Amino acid sequence: MAMTSTLRLIACALIAVAASSGALAQYAWLDAKGVKQYSDMPPPPGVPANRVLQSPGSRPAAAPATPEKDVQASTAAPSLAERNAAFEKRRMEQAERERKESEQAKLDVDKARSCAQARAYSRALASGERIARVDQNGERSYLNDAQRAQETAATQRIVEQCK
Repeated sequence: MAMTSTLRLIACALIAVAASSGALAQYAWLDAKGVKQYSDMPPPPGVPANRVLQSPGSRPAAAPATPEKDVQASTAAPSLAERNAAFEKRRMEQAERERKESEQAKLDVDKARSCAQARAYSRALASGERIARVDQNGERSYLNDAQRAQETAATQRIVEQCK
């Protein structure tokens, strides 16, 4: 009788060992939120190798250097102060963008005005009419042919930049 109970005990132990070998064929990994996941299927392809804690045929790996609480804290929702700081940063960036756009619009208006004046002056120079200038002393003088040619060339360069 002692022999049969010993055989039964050995048989039960062998069955228990055989049944527990399936538990060794498990995968363990940390997901994106830092939660341990267990499965008999491999982890999803997006899980980095350093987050896989256990795979069949290997010894269980030590936990990553970052504790689970730190991983969870880093993925937790931002605090009210952090959200306010982010909002203020976005608001300041928007104000800066609007200021630059406003300055650019003013420059564009000024350039359009200057171009219109240069075109009008170019037409006046090309028309052949007499063009008078007032010098530093307040005396009026008319452009001679050489001065008209210089003015025409300078005005033409300005008009070409307006295109």
